[in-house]
Amino acid sequence: MIENRTFDEIQEGDSASLVRQLTERDIQLFAVMSGDVNPAHVDREFAKDDRFHQIIGHGMWAGSLISTVLGTQLPGPGTIYLDQSLHFRNPVRLGDTVTVTVTAREKMPEKNRIIFDCACTRQDGKIAAEGVAEVLAPSKKVRRQRVRLPDVSLHDPGAKLRNLIDEVREYDPLTMAVVHPTDTASLLGAIVAAEASLIDPILVGPEKKIREAAEIAKVDISPYRLENTEHSHAAADRAVELVKSGYAQALMKGKLHTDELLGAIVPRESGLRTERRFSHVFVMDVPDYERLVFITDAAINIAPTLDEKADIIRNAIELAQSLDVEEPKVAILSAVETVSSKMTSTIDAACLCKMADRGQINGGLLEGPLAFDNAINSESAKTKGIVSPVAGNADILVTPDIEAGNMLAKQLEYMGDAKAAGVVLGARVPVVLTSRADDELSRMASCAVAVRLYYWKQGRKTP
Repeated sequence: MIENRTFDEIQEGDSASLVRQLTERDIQLFAVMSGDVNPAHVDREFAKDDRFHQIIGHGMWAGSLISTVLGTQLPGPGTIYLDQSLHFRNPVRLGDTVTVTVTAREKMPEKNRIIFDCACTRQDGKIAAEGVAEVLAPSKKVRRQRVRLPDVSLHDPGAKLRNLIDEVREYDPLTMAVVHPTDTASLLGAIVAAEASLIDPILVGPEKKIREAAEIAKVDISPYRLENTEHSHAAADRAVELVKSGYAQALMKGKLHTDELLGAIVPRESGLRTERRFSHVFVMDVPDYERLVFITDAAINIAPTLDEKADIIRNAIELAQSLDVEEPKVAILSAVETVSSKMTSTIDAACLCKMADRGQINGGLLEGPLAFDNAINSESAKTKGIVSPVAGNADILVTPDIEAGNMLAKQLEYMGDAKAAGVVLGARVPVVLTSRADDELSRMASCAVAVRLYYWKQGRKTP
């Protein structure tokens, strides 16, 4: 319950207080609410060289706590703020505990007004802020159920992918053949990645259409090599030739169907095919998941066989390792976590785990079948009695078919505020597979993933 003290109930000298520790979440919430992104409060690197050599809280964070005491304790509900003066004496540092106290100094009966002395004191006894408040105190008694506030979840969509992009800038740009970039989205994706020093694009496709797209997008493509072809099929074939001849180190899909691009890569005579099955991996930045999660296959293999799933897992493990996940935890998904003869996906999962036990799949920890909740939530796994280092901590989610994979990835993206990068594996070079709906971050992150994978395969794990 929340209850006030009326003007008549308050005596001069009465006081109330609260104690609060400043956390990083407090600073972030206050910055989001106020828009005050002064780097002294939110940028650790800047704060190191600032006056206090560390992040400090917003001055008005302490001031807002004075309002909390006045509005909820003394006088409490029904109080109307009239005036507030504040003097800031010392900073409140991250981790500091402050005691906020208001004390009634003077009552003015003719107007039901009360003047309060206010002080915010740090745990070391130093005053952080002090001042005087004047309020109109309530005349009627109020006692009500305390309102339950909504839970506030702070997340920064795409933060992990942006960090990856920043890390990859230290590598040499990857020469990337961009296949048929004849619309503004695919062309801009390549140009933005080039301007970020991630790639050095070769634009492959009908020159007239590419230049028209550049004109619409208002970008200058003169710094980049342009390979003129008649149509999209020819563009895919020419891009493959550029890789075979050593002029390009990776491929990027433009405005053409995935089948057209893969159709130029898959034939053995193309020289880009390996013994591995081609597969696609979404590298997803899910805000409430502590690390990147890899979802496969959601774009190429429609109903993979057991052997094809083994290759899909091998590809995903290598990609995760290229992104510094030394021993990826692989969850093989199904609708249930027990093996059933009526569900092929559960039998495949059990077989794949045994293949890993026998050394047929290396580099990762495999567990399955696992339902999605068991794979990513440790409490759910514990409730089901599943004891496994993978359950609740999965890095790689292997879906039973393309439908499940595509729906899972799109649900995370559109309902879970996740951001995604996408790459095709199994060829001799990375293939960036973008969608027309992808935003700038997704396209740049996909290029960053390709850069890391390429140099990892070259044995270069660091810039």
